[in-house]
Amino acid sequence: MCGLVGMIAVGRDGRPDAAALRRMAEAIAHRGPDDEAYYVAGPVGFGFRRLAILDPTPAAHQPMQDALGQLTIVFNGEIFNYRELRRELQTLGHTFRSTGDTEVLLHAYRQWGRDCLAKLNGMWAFLIHDARTGHVFGSRDRFGIKPLYRYRTRDHVFFASEIKAIRGSGYYAGGTNWRTASRFLFEGRLDGVPQSAETFYDDIEAVPPGTGFELSPDGRIVSWRFWSLGDERDVAYDRPPIENPAGEFRALFEDSVRLRLRSDVPLAISLSGGLDSSAIGAVAARALTAGAAGGAAARPLEAFAYMPPEFDETSYIAQMQRQTGLVLHRVDIDPRRLWDDLGRVLWYHDEPVHSPTALVGYAIYRAAAERGIRVVLNGQGADETLAGYHYYFGFYWRTLVAAGRVRMAARQIREYCTVHGGDPDALFRATLRQVARSALRRVVPAGVGERLRLARTRKNPWFTGELARVLPGAGVESENSLDATLRHAVESAPLPLYLRIEDRNSMAHSVEARLPFLDYRLVQLAFRLPPEWRMRGPWNKYVLREAMRGVLPEAVRARPDKMGFPTPVRAWFRRSLYEPLQDLLGSEAVRTRGIYNVDAIRRALARHRTGEHDCSDLLFNVAQFEQWLQSQGAAEPPSSRRAPSRGDVAAVEARTIT
Repeated sequence: MCGLVGMIAVGRDGRPDAAALRRMAEAIAHRGPDDEAYYVAGPVGFGFRRLAILDPTPAAHQPMQDALGQLTIVFNGEIFNYRELRRELQTLGHTFRSTGDTEVLLHAYRQWGRDCLAKLNGMWAFLIHDARTGHVFGSRDRFGIKPLYRYRTRDHVFFASEIKAIRGSGYYAGGTNWRTASRFLFEGRLDGVPQSAETFYDDIEAVPPGTGFELSPDGRIVSWRFWSLGDERDVAYDRPPIENPAGEFRALFEDSVRLRLRSDVPLAISLSGGLDSSAIGAVAARALTAGAAGGAAARPLEAFAYMPPEFDETSYIAQMQRQTGLVLHRVDIDPRRLWDDLGRVLWYHDEPVHSPTALVGYAIYRAAAERGIRVVLNGQGADETLAGYHYYFGFYWRTLVAAGRVRMAARQIREYCTVHGGDPDALFRATLRQVARSALRRVVPAGVGERLRLARTRKNPWFTGELARVLPGAGVESENSLDATLRHAVESAPLPLYLRIEDRNSMAHSVEARLPFLDYRLVQLAFRLPPEWRMRGPWNKYVLREAMRGVLPEAVRARPDKMGFPTPVRAWFRRSLYEPLQDLLGSEAVRTRGIYNVDAIRRALARHRTGEHDCSDLLFNVAQFEQWLQSQGAAEPPSSRRAPSRGDVAAVEARTIT
């Protein structure tokens, strides 16, 4: 788990700029406080910052070369099945000098070339310079858990784990991407446009998840998808049946957690009291107690939890403690400190975040780092793959009706209302109307509804016409089936955004986040299941609930509500954060920016304070966007407090391989 940068010269006699490589790597020092090194060979330059998780010895130093000096790699992430791959490669004649996963990845490329990607179970972004061909081969993992950005000029192509490294190279000539910015301010959209690689910076793009690419010496980039969820035909009712979905899911989930417990440094979990993180905690605690995590000594599991009084999940967490013996660290957060953290968080993220919940995650990883934890497992990805959000019930019912299973839909709605409340007859009629509207949309010219929505959006009184004019055009109208909705959630929104939030929050404190629910085997299984194994009656994530029978406390396994790590931001903006917002809106920067109608925002804030109207999401977006604009020129976090140092790690002299 580290940070990488690359600068590749294109054209005749080009060379990378060693000073620029160093500036780029220094910009992401928080991603790798344990080691620093560089590689320059002909037109190719790599820089690396290491966070040592597997094999912390110098044998796993990067950039890493193979024994013949033909292949050189910089690699951010973890290949969790590296032990199994190493054994397979050893049977094919490969020998190894280290015990970690980087060398395994390097040998896998030598053995299988680009086909090595299909064999990897993990999270990664890497670059390999193949001196035999002069090409740079790279990839990003199936879901985009690990980041990789790209920027090109006439003479160079730049790669980096974070945008700030490219901006800090001295070669970046762009500025704010106002198309992306306007979409965010008007619609609150982040990372939500299908197939878009755009960022908040002109010409800096994200390498798409699930892709491999080759950069040739003349600057041509050839990219391909090595994995995807497939199309609608792959998720239809004629999918082959699975004899025991809950049993198969449990076996894969336990193996996913087991693989992600492989670590040579202390690890913990992030615990909310909900189903996802509790499932990870129960399985991990059992494995650690038995010493089953790669031969590690038996030890209790540590957990970090944020439990505000307004959303207290103490009773569920207490049951987990009693059953598993986990050691709980409660993270208390003051809203004013959360507000003070905003500028630092935005510096680490390079782009705005989705809500104050991102600030809570930042604080949790800070607490973990302060206790010496370097790996944290959490439940990210379960909601998008297993239908965990409440609004998915509507898509489930429509899917049943559209498939002709009308009686089953009516029965499912009644069972839902028994637990969650509501009028089953009214919900059933609404479902029928939604299915009819979907059928009607198929005969209406494409994009009409989206164009009408866009016209309404542009009339938002908070923003000026100048900003409205750069708002991008309408997108593609969404699908109506549960499978299509979940596929969109995984590939487009919201999962890509949440993965960015998780990566930057953890790496800001030099901590690695691991996500057991995004083992690709689990996701493929979930998308093979018929919809009633995702949702049934009042229950979402039904297959997970069935898989966890006898593993989780029953009150946790069967709880119908969901909290996650919520924040009472509505109340904060009425009380403790009201004055800071007023100060921000009164600042000269906001008044002269030319994109805000400040008087309209002030009136909305006043209505929010009286409880007449809740506009906390929009208020937060304006506040953070303004702080983000002000942080763009910062060379380091807007605080004297830097990322935690690793005093227990011996300093390693920076080396350059030439």
